[in-house]
Amino acid sequence: MATAPVAPERVFVASDAEAVAQDVCERLEVAADAAIAARGHFALAIPGGSILKMLQGCSAPSWAEKTTLVYVNHKCVAMDDADLATHAKAKKAFLDGWSGVNAIVLEGSADATAEAASYEAQLRALSEDQLPRDDAAGLPVFDLMLIGVGDDGHVGSLYPGREEVLDTSGKWVLPVEMKTPGSITLSLPVMAKAKRCVIAACGVSEKYPEGKSAAMMRAIESEEETPSAFPAVGLRGVATWLVDIGAARELGFDYAECFPFQGASPKSNFYN
Repeated sequence: MATAPVAPERVFVASDAEAVAQDVCERLEVAADAAIAARGHFALAIPGGSILKMLQGCSAPSWAEKTTLVYVNHKCVAMDDADLATHAKAKKAFLDGWSGVNAIVLEGSADATAEAASYEAQLRALSEDQLPRDDAAGLPVFDLMLIGVGDDGHVGSLYPGREEVLDTSGKWVLPVEMKTPGSITLSLPVMAKAKRCVIAACGVSEKYPEGKSAAMMRAIESEEETPSAFPAVGLRGVATWLVDIGAARELGFDYAECFPFQGASPKSNFYN
């Protein structure tokens, strides 16, 4: 079943990738301060990819010693694999400067099923001060969940048409054997349960030479999409969406007020 488009007030369009990254860092600071003021600890979940580059702009945080960091998804490889391990990339990009942060890491094996079980066990072992639980469903409630979106709509390692997307087992962490090496991923209900869920998409790259405009239109607005076909749709009702102009250019006129430029709207001549 298709879901309603994202409410315009949940979509923020920045001028460029640098501005999106700055917004991510500012929201990170706000979420950390709020969590620590409320219970003395901050629970943060991050993916790999472009989000790691955005976090490079965050200065060494004063709240790092009161932070538990969890990976939204991670390949089942050794944690020091500089080419494939998100943890190794995060350490190089910014994490080594976040002195005192408690990063939850994998065992480093190639067994996705075992790694998912081990990772979930580590999360469940955290106290509720470190990682609160939802009273109704018993799911973890992260203070901030940062997520990127692929052109195919995948979030974390939840890919279109895969059974993991609609998993109802109640597991927090799922194994994904779609590629070699396999991966682990937080489940969609866990992603959606976060106190603040932020999806950021921007910029062009070798992988996305045209940016992510088509993907963002499908993720945010298309009335034909379902979570199974385009997993990012499963976060429509809870996420805040941060995109740059390039990623937003296919959005309809309902999102015109999200743009920071007077008189410019999605699909206008501004982009021609």
